[in-house]
Amino acid sequence: MLSWLSDYPALPDVWGEGALFAFSGIDGETNASSEFVATYWREPYGLLFHTPRRRILEVHLSGRGVTRVATGDVYAVEAPSGSLLATFSAWHTIIGVTPDDARMVLRLEDGPEAEQRDGLWISEDPEHGDVLVGAQDGHRFSLAYGASVEEATRRAREGLQQSLGKIVAARMALYREVPALEDPDRHRLLQKAVSIMKVNTLSPEGAITRHWSTPDRVPHKHLWLWDSVFHSLAMDRLRPALAWEFLAAMLDVQRPDGMIPHMNTVAGQGSPITQPPILAWGVWENYRALGEAEHLREALPRLEAYLRWDVENRDTNGNGLLEWHIEANERSRSGESGLDNSPRFDAATLLDAVDFSVFAARDMGYVARIARELGDTARAEEWEARSQALSARVHEYLWHEEDGFYYDRGMDGEWSRVRAVTGLLPLLLDDIPAERVDVLVDTLLDPAHFGTAFPVPSVAASHPEFSTDMWRGATWLNLNYLVFLGLQAQGRDAEASRLAEASLAFVDKYYREYGVLFEFYDSRDIVPPPECERKGPRRGPYDIRVKMDSIRDYHWTAAVTAILLLDGYEIAAL
Repeated sequence: MLSWLSDYPALPDVWGEGALFAFSGIDGETNASSEFVATYWREPYGLLFHTPRRRILEVHLSGRGVTRVATGDVYAVEAPSGSLLATFSAWHTIIGVTPDDARMVLRLEDGPEAEQRDGLWISEDPEHGDVLVGAQDGHRFSLAYGASVEEATRRAREGLQQSLGKIVAARMALYREVPALEDPDRHRLLQKAVSIMKVNTLSPEGAITRHWSTPDRVPHKHLWLWDSVFHSLAMDRLRPALAWEFLAAMLDVQRPDGMIPHMNTVAGQGSPITQPPILAWGVWENYRALGEAEHLREALPRLEAYLRWDVENRDTNGNGLLEWHIEANERSRSGESGLDNSPRFDAATLLDAVDFSVFAARDMGYVARIARELGDTARAEEWEARSQALSARVHEYLWHEEDGFYYDRGMDGEWSRVRAVTGLLPLLLDDIPAERVDVLVDTLLDPAHFGTAFPVPSVAASHPEFSTDMWRGATWLNLNYLVFLGLQAQGRDAEASRLAEASLAFVDKYYREYGVLFEFYDSRDIVPPPECERKGPRRGPYDIRVKMDSIRDYHWTAAVTAILLLDGYEIAAL
């Protein structure tokens, strides 16, 4: 039954609680509205279904199994009495085979086992209008979701008739496209990253009319702005046409005034805040991969309108630098920044923000490149001038000479003096003075600040509020990638390579231990990812409905991991 594995060397094979298991939009129609998404259960080899009332499918084997495959839509186990194999035949149906003596139990997490009726297992939730029906025929089984018993039963019975071998081959097709890495352990990590990229890709649905990506099918599950750009950068390296859809889906939700909401649902609801302006970067990189000038023509006016909105609506004091929206929520003062609970925002006051201004200056430069590529010299020169002016303003007003660092400043000109990873982002700007590069790199490498065991901490280790809590000291792969690019831009290739290698090493270390790629990590490498704080202390056992801790199978962690591996960086020995 598992002979096909020889065609796919070094597949992900670590069972990890919380790993995503769902049908991918790469393979067909998805249905985000249904919430029919599973994660690996804490007890192998069960599944936890995140329906409004959660269900658990328990799988009991007579002996210890060996996990051979554990991806986002296929898992395979060798057991003493035979093989266990499960995959999705459609967004609503799981099919598979079990060993001779396996026992499967479907139950509500907080209620009884499914009712046995006419050879089926039926789990109804009348309050929320969904049903799961399981069916077995010898070794074969299927489990289907529906809005009624009749619909779920029909789907379950149809699932038993599907060709399991053909379905599995179809689900595994993307992994054949992944360039082989010489080291099998590195290749296994790469395939895990690709698995996360795949499971977090969805088909057009409702108000979202293109393929789109999400940070994680649970709990975030919607379309998010700057996340989508990082997702697209990785997909550029595998399926650039799909990566374009990720970006276009974000551009499509733009409002008439140019604003792009940071979060959007298939029901057409968008948030009242935005997120870091990095879409033009994503569009340009996709053009480099795909070469479709028509996409540049489609994107250019939207990107211009968005940057104009930022400038017109996020510069309260009119000094040319941009300020993130500040919220009343003490646990998330600036969701708009993407760095929700950074101590930068603890005072809950508007700040001329280093990162916002750097992102905008950089994206203005990419808009200029796009315009020039399309032959519109006047437009290109306008955006080049705006980019250069904003970049110069960052260097003039946000550099603290005494501390040798870029800080945010209040509306009264007061320095925030919070050493955050964002203060390293001016490395991305072409006009940063060379002597400042040296100072920033020294600070980056200094163990007292950013040279931690797993760099780069979101806040310097020297800050009194330093912790494992998200943006208050933890390490994030997307910011590491931006710092990495900044180092490369300034010719500091050795430091960039070391940062890439460290990032991969720690992601791989915890993948091997927990079977997932996490949202963020303890930069000191003292606290394992599941025990890191997230907007408050951890509460065990792991249950995202009680308390969200570092999210598992997080898309941009996977995306950056894939980029670094595909671009040739080693996993350093720890």
